[in-house]
Amino acid sequence: MMVVIIMANTDDPKDTIKIENVVASTAIGTTLDLPKITMKLDGADYNKERFPGVVYRTKDPKTAALIFGSGKIVCTGAKSIADVDNGLKKVFKELTDMGIDVMDDPVITVQNIVASADLGTVLNLNAIAIGLGLENIEYEPEQFPGLVYRLAVPKVVMLLFGSGKLVVTGGKKPEDAHAAVDKIVEELDSLGLM
Repeated sequence: MMVVIIMANTDDPKDTIKIENVVASTAIGTTLDLPKITMKLDGADYNKERFPGVVYRTKDPKTAALIFGSGKIVCTGAKSIADVDNGLKKVFKELTDMGIDVMDDPVITVQNIVASADLGTVLNLNAIAIGLGLENIEYEPEQFPGLVYRLAVPKVVMLLFGSGKLVVTGGKKPEDAHAAVDKIVEELDSLGLM
């Protein structure tokens, strides 16, 4: 006798959400001499013909700080908001150790969170484009293999791929990715496209 067990896919797509990149900005309240910083900051890269700022990478957490002469700093490559805070604190300490006057507790503003997720099913992007309505959709498979879906709440852009994988970009907090995944699952379920 053969027993066949059929298991329903009970995985919640939200459980697959992974933050890929957090981009944040700050300002230290003073102008900077970038060539001097490059000479003193071990591992810093500065080539003003290629990029107008110093690129400084931290290892733990793994981030890149883009340091501009205006005193503005952009942190990219972080996998969490905590990594942004820790990476920038290291940059602030390095600059302070060089004798640069860094303001107390510079405000750090998250500009963009990029997250990925997997809906766990193959998607019919043509049907989704029609079902969701063309006003918030861009889908030109000859140009780009994904469907671009702009959500108003949360205010993010979602890239859906036929494989069921998706990317959420434009969020300001991790919860935005969760809300976006909830919304797309609800909308696709209601259209019978999941």
